[in-house]
Amino acid sequence: MGPYKSGPLCFGLVCVLGLTNVISGHNCKAVPGSSDWPSTSKWAALNHTLGGKLLQPAPLGAVCHPDQATYNNATCPGLQTAWFGLLLHADSPNSASFSNWENDTCLPFPQVPCSGAGSPIYVINATSKEDVKSGVDFAGQNNVRLVVRGTGEDFLGRSSAPFSMSIWTHHMRALSVLEKFKPQGCRTTIDSPALTFAPGADMGQLNEAAASKNLYILSAGGASVGYAGYVTGGGHAALSPLYGLAADNVLEMEIVTPQGDILTINECQNKDLFWAMRGGGGSTFGVITSTTIRAFSSVPLVSASVLLTTKPNSDDFWNGIVSFLGQWPSLSAQGLIGYAYSGLVPNTTINGANVGGFQAVFFLPITSTSNTTESLLAALDVPISSLKTQFPGSWSSQVNTKSYSSFYEWWLPNNGGPPGGIDLILGSRLLDEKALSFNGSALKEALQNAIPNRLDASLSIYFISGKGVHDAVPRGGSNSVNPAWRRAFVHIIQGERYAALDPEAARASQNMLTNTYVAALRKLAPDMGSYINEADANEPDYQHAFWGANYERLKGIKRGVDPDDVLWCHPCVGNERWKVDETGRLCRI
Repeated sequence: MGPYKSGPLCFGLVCVLGLTNVISGHNCKAVPGSSDWPSTSKWAALNHTLGGKLLQPAPLGAVCHPDQATYNNATCPGLQTAWFGLLLHADSPNSASFSNWENDTCLPFPQVPCSGAGSPIYVINATSKEDVKSGVDFAGQNNVRLVVRGTGEDFLGRSSAPFSMSIWTHHMRALSVLEKFKPQGCRTTIDSPALTFAPGADMGQLNEAAASKNLYILSAGGASVGYAGYVTGGGHAALSPLYGLAADNVLEMEIVTPQGDILTINECQNKDLFWAMRGGGGSTFGVITSTTIRAFSSVPLVSASVLLTTKPNSDDFWNGIVSFLGQWPSLSAQGLIGYAYSGLVPNTTINGANVGGFQAVFFLPITSTSNTTESLLAALDVPISSLKTQFPGSWSSQVNTKSYSSFYEWWLPNNGGPPGGIDLILGSRLLDEKALSFNGSALKEALQNAIPNRLDASLSIYFISGKGVHDAVPRGGSNSVNPAWRRAFVHIIQGERYAALDPEAARASQNMLTNTYVAALRKLAPDMGSYINEADANEPDYQHAFWGANYERLKGIKRGVDPDDVLWCHPCVGNERWKVDETGRLCRI
């Protein structure tokens, strides 16, 4: 959590106004009641410019609170039922998918307080690049804190903030599928299918459009994930080991810069911004209004669902997992890809038996006649047989295969994500061959310390880097993706969920995540890094953990395009000149 999230809760407009005189002047962003907060007439003029698209929405959960203007006893039960799904929050102009990033200020349960103190005060329901520009210009001219929100599925809280105005791009959903693409200002036509789309397009819409033309795009695993935030962080996908990261396949973008310029950026013009926007993180260098990505001809694939079990939390469990993971780089070289969502579980119950288990689904794209179900099974048989040879009678295995005509056929019934409306924080680390294969005792220690010591605690392991990521050549020669991706084989995620409105639980969970679980992975691979979109907001030295050697160049580009820090978020490039104080106000350091 960021500084504000761990501070005291404050409910109600009286409390908000009572905080506004703590700091005055332009050392801080404007807040209601401060001398520089825009007048009612200025907000009205902005709304007129936008054609009535300036919203002042009540908190989503307010319909369940009798003291709120939007209280509705008839609709409250339905909202409570839908609260823990991501789609409800994705469709809301101001409800973060994970409630801790709003300090749980308005949960849909009448026994707890409700206010809008954790959310933006105004929201622009943008439907055009002109709307986006109007919002950026207004924020810059009036010293208003600005945040950018697409679907709101943000694990680091960058798309929501108190005392702010939000540009909500959710309804900008135009999309076209192209047979080839010529970037503006370039002489060369890229002879590849492509998709051009607005920032509100999500993975469900994009994957459906691509599949309708028998195409594949680099995509996140959840249908409600927005592409704009995904691609600016790099964007890993199931078939990244074959095609690279999403950021490696961007052909062109259109953005509104923090100074209000509408720019086309590609390999031929505005090259520094094109480099920065592909991996440098969202809400930093500009607001995306259009993106064009490369698409690929769809290929069939085979999958193998693997379940490995042994005695819970035993030496055989830990040593066996170390053996299996150590062989992954060689499996990756054979074209295998893997997802283990909650795959490493030292102590769980399966079919009534207490076991330690590892569960994953592995894919083999059929890109040649040598890639078959049999070759997938043969490849997996090597580490599985090795387990059984090293630990006789200890490990059991189940392997089930299935063939798919396309990745979309697998993705459609299997896409998803965590629950929404909960308090959730993540941490992660990218691991290279050195971390996986060169020191088994260090890997064992890291895994043991990265998983909470409780029943069903797990570690998610994504086998989604490899040759396609390592050898990627993005348009223009390079991009700002964390260089650690170019050596990584595995992306490991740990998450902590804790009780809402429990500051002690929040502090304890954050401390364990940062200083125990992720620290263990950091110790294992100190020269690697983390994936910004699925990371710990309190990651030490996040500048280099998320961007490595690219950080200084990114910071220089940020200073040039946004000298006044119209766009600010944490943890984001170039944010060192500001901090959120104990009241939630953004102030200069």
